[in-house]
Amino acid sequence: MAATARSLRSNAVPASRRPEPAAKPASRPELRVVNGGRTDKDDLAAGFSRFMEWVRTRSAPTVHIIVAVVFLASTLIGALMLRTQMVQNAFEVSAIETSISRLTQDVQDDQAKLDQLQASLPQKASDMGMVPQSSSVSIDLNGYKSTEGK
Repeated sequence: MAATARSLRSNAVPASRRPEPAAKPASRPELRVVNGGRTDKDDLAAGFSRFMEWVRTRSAPTVHIIVAVVFLASTLIGALMLRTQMVQNAFEVSAIETSISRLTQDVQDDQAKLDQLQASLPQKASDMGMVPQSSSVSIDLNGYKSTEGK
């Protein structure tokens, strides 16, 4: 019997901590049909008028909201224009790089042709009967006198 009393005392809760018994169970809310809902034809006008009424009742003036909307729209348009310009510039760069590579190839082809012609020049000169010069020729004009003045 002593063991039973002990377990009763250890499980005992002080009076200040005891939960209050619920007087009534919570009632369930009832659902009902609401008539007079919105119609689709005046949604935009009604929404705008509600928005304007909300703006008038708030501390932020309408001008601040209009400035914010204009700023957001202008930044969007500016970003789109900047993106478009960047794409156009990328296409121009690509076309210019293609043109440069084509011109570089043309210059290399012409340089190869010139080198080939210069290499064949001595053979063509000997075929025409020309001989290489054995010594250099120099003309001394120190003692030259003009005959035009006489």
